[in-house]
Amino acid sequence: MAEPSGLRVAAEAVAFSYPDGTPALTGVDLEVRAGERVAIIGQNGSGKSTLVRHFNGLLRASSGRVLVGDGPVGERHVADLARAVGIVFQNPDRQIFAGNVRAEVAFGPRNFGYAGAELDDRVTTALRAVGLAGQEATNPYDLGYSRRKLLGIASVLAMGTPVVVLDEPTTGQDARGVARIQTIADDLTTAGRTVIAISHDMRFVAETFARVVVMEAGRVTLDGTPAEVFAAANWDALARTYVEPPLASRIGDRLGLGSTPTDAALIEAIVAKGA
Repeated sequence: MAEPSGLRVAAEAVAFSYPDGTPALTGVDLEVRAGERVAIIGQNGSGKSTLVRHFNGLLRASSGRVLVGDGPVGERHVADLARAVGIVFQNPDRQIFAGNVRAEVAFGPRNFGYAGAELDDRVTTALRAVGLAGQEATNPYDLGYSRRKLLGIASVLAMGTPVVVLDEPTTGQDARGVARIQTIADDLTTAGRTVIAISHDMRFVAETFARVVVMEAGRVTLDGTPAEVFAAANWDALARTYVEPPLASRIGDRLGLGSTPTDAALIEAIVAKGA
């Protein structure tokens, strides 16, 4: 069965305050087009995770509205929205509950009605994508933290949601794990699905996403390509959110290569400068 293509998600003048009155979002306007791949960055407490949890109904806006596809979230049930938006939590231990890896990954698609060979195929494909094939019988808590993160990703991949949200997917990953997540993002985009990631890993963001959204104090302050957002003109604005541009951006600016130079261009310029 073919996976559904991506869906548009949008926030229109969305504000949200926690029950104690603490404001978390203050008039957020953001549209992520169907099939787009977007990274959301900013300091802790800037509203990133709060915003994306509106997309699957875990949180409800105090004012404004959230849309998934062409319709508002409104009073749609979380179970209904889960078919459209899959979120991989920052902390995998808040997501994992099953007694073995296979049961964990099978839970979502089984609740969507998949069974038999199709369910098996979804589980197998998702585990292969994250490098956990062969671990089906393993207790998730016998996996290290980085592999539990990958298990959380597999659980959402198996659901086949049109929108996939990755909250800090590279935390705890080595270079091979980061490369694997980049491949997953590429594959999701190739399949036409919408990908949104929250990350503090600026190299991962610059190398993986076509669009970067910066949040500060509950609102969007910058929105553009990595080259635009990480340009030297925005470094002061980024500093206010405690975000440092990738090292390649800083070196590229000094060498006149722009804010998103390729590794090859950097090496060539450094060699030429030392010659």
